[in-house]
Amino acid sequence: MARNSGNRPVGGPELTVGVRVLVRRSAGADLTGEVVEDYAAVTDPGGGGHEWAPVYRWAVALDDGRLVFADTEDLTIDPGFHRSAPNPGAGTGTAVRTPGRHRGE
Repeated sequence: MARNSGNRPVGGPELTVGVRVLVRRSAGADLTGEVVEDYAAVTDPGGGGHEWAPVYRWAVALDDGRLVFADTEDLTIDPGFHRSAPNPGAGTGTAVRTPGRHRGE
């Protein structure tokens, strides 16, 4: 399968808010969760991060209830996650929510 420079399959799901991911840590097993926030604006040069307190790009709500922060290279899109599935609530005025924690809950 062809890959782009980000080491993701071309034509596959993009890493964005709402995507289910595997979070790789240096020690221990991979953790699973859902991306809940993208802090790209503050991780860019001049975006407000500090050398002594680095800002990680992604906030991920783990399935066990914890919130972790990670960089793009620490995340892999969950192979079981497919954004291409039709949205059963589209056009009906009802929203279908994915499992996990969401802002405001």
